[in-house]
Amino acid sequence: LILGVRYFQIQIIEHELYRLKSNTNRIRKVTKNAPRGLILDRKGEILVDNYPVYVITAIPGEMSNKNKQFKLLADYIESDSSIIQSNYKKYYRGRFVQTRLAKDMSFIQLANLEENKLNLEGVYYDQIPERFYPNGVKAPHLFGYVKEIDRSIRKNLKNKDLYELGDLVGWSGLEKYYESFLRGNRGTYFYEVDASGREVGSAAELDDTRPSPGNNIQTTIDLELQMHCEKLMDGKKGVILVGEPLTGGILAAISSPDYSPDFFTGKITESSWNKIKNNPDKPLINRYIQGNYIPGSIVKMITQIALLNSDSFRKDTKQYCPGFYQFGDRIFGCWYTEGHGDLNVNEAIAVSCDVFFYKAVRQLTLEEINKSFQEFGFGQKTNIDIPNEAIGLVPDRKYMKERYGRYGWSRGVLLNLAIGQGELLVTPIQVLNYINLLSTRGQAPNCHFVFVDNLPLNHSPNFKSEIWDNVHKGMRDAII
Repeated sequence: LILGVRYFQIQIIEHELYRLKSNTNRIRKVTKNAPRGLILDRKGEILVDNYPVYVITAIPGEMSNKNKQFKLLADYIESDSSIIQSNYKKYYRGRFVQTRLAKDMSFIQLANLEENKLNLEGVYYDQIPERFYPNGVKAPHLFGYVKEIDRSIRKNLKNKDLYELGDLVGWSGLEKYYESFLRGNRGTYFYEVDASGREVGSAAELDDTRPSPGNNIQTTIDLELQMHCEKLMDGKKGVILVGEPLTGGILAAISSPDYSPDFFTGKITESSWNKIKNNPDKPLINRYIQGNYIPGSIVKMITQIALLNSDSFRKDTKQYCPGFYQFGDRIFGCWYTEGHGDLNVNEAIAVSCDVFFYKAVRQLTLEEINKSFQEFGFGQKTNIDIPNEAIGLVPDRKYMKERYGRYGWSRGVLLNLAIGQGELLVTPIQVLNYINLLSTRGQAPNCHFVFVDNLPLNHSPNFKSEIWDNVHKGMRDAII
């Protein structure tokens, strides 16, 4: 009677519960990573592609003796069992869900694994797509890189439900900024297995889902120009940015020194990581969006505009340059120590005279100079489409008081700002945007790396046409 009641409970009352458990043992769910979308240049040439690599996985519930099998596996693939155990803990998410054990397996390693398959219950291998760079362009700061999701990474993702352990996620550069476009949708396959865990066919009652690749993105980069600029910067330290003022598209972007774009793809040894991390030239820094530099004379046109826009300044006013200027007890020199003589503002731009601007800027206030720099986007993000952009620094009265105290600075700070010196700091991408705005009379679209339908609004400095005429004349006279 007791057995009969128990049979009734199992077969009838708890039928659904045990049916699900039975299916869990009978059916293996296998997920397939989807290839990420390609990154193309402006002409459709592939800059970032995918290629298949082999990974070894395990289904924990099918393994009889994990520690023993980890040691055997390590022997077969000539690896360290501690690394395999570490990966197991990092990627584990359930008894009957595939767990990553090793990656980047060679054909010989897979052959050894296949020969000894009977000794490795629950251990399998599969292909996943990995990033590679077919055309020889480096640009690691632009492309960025992807990371494999483990427990710690997944825990901090905002949309963690979209990812499983072992998936790839954009971690910097274009890979991160356009993650929602580049990320594909993984596929799911169901297989029937026997009591030994061997596949005997597809599970007919469950529908498979094929992985769908991510969307391609087309950049504004010109492949040939990018490679040419990379050669120019080989062995040098600095930045090259080439842009189109009328469209805002960037044709080439180099931050040097850099590193191989596949550095974060595959295995990274501790020695190679320490070598690049401790490099005094800091190749990991993206100089064109994170480097803060003193701009120098290239921003004198901002001072020129601030003067021309001031009611107290006349454009035909001349200042005499003897090669230096004394302000208080300090001597400010001109780059041309013999002096430029009498100059008006346009002539001062043409020869880049420092003394003219030392004298003329005294008619302005710190607030007026600060506002002029802000109108051209300095001291704020340009909203370029790669993450972690720095904002630079345009000093104002509050900043100067906080740094030097109320009486620790004077109006002499204006003299340095007038020629792009002093506390002023800018990023190369801000300078490119400023040049675009100058050349288009304030109408340039926002700088960008990828063709998109809706660009962020750029700054639109609005000045009288005669002011723009004077600026362009001074710049043109500089090269005639």
